[in-house]
Amino acid sequence: MKSKMIETDSIAELAEFWDSNDLTDVEDTLEEVSEPVFRHRTVVQVPFQSAEVDEIGRVAASRGLATPDLIREWVLDKLAI
Repeated sequence: MKSKMIETDSIAELAEFWDSNDLTDVEDTLEEVSEPVFRHRTVVQVPFQSAEVDEIGRVAASRGLATPDLIREWVLDKLAI
């Protein structure tokens, strides 16, 4: 009997599923997609002075964010995306 492909984001559930199944068990439920499934990010390096990085880090920490997340938020806000 063929297995049904599970739909979950849980790594534990996926690992359990693939421990007892292989691709041939679910091949009749697979569908070909024409668009990319994974989107790649582009990393941009922006030079800052040490004091600037320290201050950005303090602001980020006060908001409970990582420094790169705060910088990204600021840039996206300016772009209005």
